[in-house]
Amino acid sequence: MPLDPHSVGLAHHARTFPDKPAVVIGDTVRTYAELNSRVNQLARALRRIGVGRGDSVAAALHTGVEWLELLNACGKLGAQLVPVGYRLKGPEIAYMLSDSRAKLMVGAPELADEIDRAMTDVSWPDERLWVVGTAPAWRGRSYEHMLAAESADEPDGAFTGGGFNVLVYTSGTTGRPKGVERDVDPATAHQTLLGIGALWGFDAADVHLVAGPLYHTGPAGYAQLHVLIGATVVLLPHFEAVEALRLIAQHRVTNSFMVPTHFQRILQIDAAERRRYDLSSVRRILHSAAPCPPHVKRGIIEVFPEGVVSEDYGATESGFTMITANEWLTKPGSVGRPWPGHEVTILDDAGRTCATGTVGMIYVKGPRMDFRYRGAEEKNRSAFRDGRFTAGDLGYLDADGYLYLADRRTDLIITGGANVYPAEVESVLLQHPKLADVAVVGVPDADMGKSVLAVVELRAGEHATADEIIAFARRDLAHYKCPRRVEFVEHLPREPSGKVRKHELARLFGS
Repeated sequence: MPLDPHSVGLAHHARTFPDKPAVVIGDTVRTYAELNSRVNQLARALRRIGVGRGDSVAAALHTGVEWLELLNACGKLGAQLVPVGYRLKGPEIAYMLSDSRAKLMVGAPELADEIDRAMTDVSWPDERLWVVGTAPAWRGRSYEHMLAAESADEPDGAFTGGGFNVLVYTSGTTGRPKGVERDVDPATAHQTLLGIGALWGFDAADVHLVAGPLYHTGPAGYAQLHVLIGATVVLLPHFEAVEALRLIAQHRVTNSFMVPTHFQRILQIDAAERRRYDLSSVRRILHSAAPCPPHVKRGIIEVFPEGVVSEDYGATESGFTMITANEWLTKPGSVGRPWPGHEVTILDDAGRTCATGTVGMIYVKGPRMDFRYRGAEEKNRSAFRDGRFTAGDLGYLDADGYLYLADRRTDLIITGGANVYPAEVESVLLQHPKLADVAVVGVPDADMGKSVLAVVELRAGEHATADEIIAFARRDLAHYKCPRRVEFVEHLPREPSGKVRKHELARLFGS
């Protein structure tokens, strides 16, 4: 049943059911009236410093109510939020601040060291940093103080629908992340989310568990969808499998978005312990972000009520396919058929349609092809062909139109549901004075799906340890991007063209 676009958004819910819990985190419960009041104060505070339609606000925060406040305040102003991963390092943050032309950074004091590095790199003024939480010795202004100075009334001219207008950075082969920009009309920004909600059958009676960090598109998008439709959102600040099951039972959670690593953590809990928690309220568990090993998928299907585990395959830029638990059991390994209104095509290098069962590049055509990569015209050109978009993944279609992945992009490493792009890691490691060359590849990891391996050539006469190289990477890269393992070789294997044969390295060191 379609969701009514006139009966959505914070302002509507604050009037209609003001005392209903909107967001729950630990012992803190924020009602719809309370959440809307704070969002109005924040929107007014942002407007006072010049944030308006089309402007950007960066947020380097752990999962918390403030993240959703910022997202909705930006939505009311027609601005966009720039999610900054809380594991990123100073140079990575500085690049995003500069490239997005953000007017404000909202940060957490526990991230002070890296935010300070970033602010120094881009000469960021203290007044353009608002701090969430208590940081008596740190720079910037208090987030709570800025809100307290403003009225809780609806800002004049506010866009009250409440969409998901974010400038998400996704990496590419150049090693520098690129912002995915969309032509979003603030007045109708909620329409796409409402369509997704209707597709999965979500409504105001739902209780949604946020299992992943809000700076990721999936967790943030589904959290905002549930605020938009007037459901209750339960935040899990850091994923811990037993705590996730406990929260599901306590709050009678009806749905959640997870990644395969979450499933693996849940399956590692002793079966008797899992049975202590009543999971019967769950109607939908969605997963995406990384390939799910068949044995893990079968296992998690058994943990939750029958038929609730569904998969959503796509990328930051666009959705591709979907598949339910029952479909998957008849088509094991598939990631499903196209979303409604979408068309998936497999093309060879010459742009010809591949025969059924033949592996080629996966392209999608659909209604939301209105995005572009910020400042990356070559990437914009290479990602599209005749109105179809590719994320660079390889796969094939069967006779029934079900899609199967052959490879999640040639070089991309997905570890615990997070994307790691080797070129970015290599560019940092190559600054090490003892390294002559390096190749970064993904190798199988029973827990994380893939882990990051660096294969290194040392300069003549130099000696280095794996720990030294890993520590070097950790200075400027988020830890999840850094090598877990380092192997040393005399020479990297290369094609006559000079390209490193990474598949050979993955085979050699992947066992």
